[in-house]
Amino acid sequence: MVERIRFLRRPAAPKGRRALGKSEEEVAALAWGIAHPARVAIMRLLSERGGCICGDIVDSLPLAQATVSQHLKVLKETGWIEGEIDGPRVCYCPTEGASERFKQLLNGLKPGDRR
Repeated sequence: MVERIRFLRRPAAPKGRRALGKSEEEVAALAWGIAHPARVAIMRLLSERGGCICGDIVDSLPLAQATVSQHLKVLKETGWIEGEIDGPRVCYCPTEGASERFKQLLNGLKPGDRR
């Protein structure tokens, strides 16, 4: 999932400090992807329906089509959803295992836990 996101190159960790790992990058990316109330609402809608065309999402939320499209783009880039082209339309559905992976990563944020 984290492979889908382009990360900025970070400088190497100073001597004696632990470098950030892949799990830190992944939890940050997933958290950023879901960190807006509109994206939470879109995820809730997609989870309830199992999949949805962009126009149906626009009709279900009090947001402009361009706004919904932008939020769908962020959700897709961060691995929360997948889009399947169906002629001129795109049908979006939750990425299988994304929410479970996010929960797993959050549970790993216990003090002293390094992955």
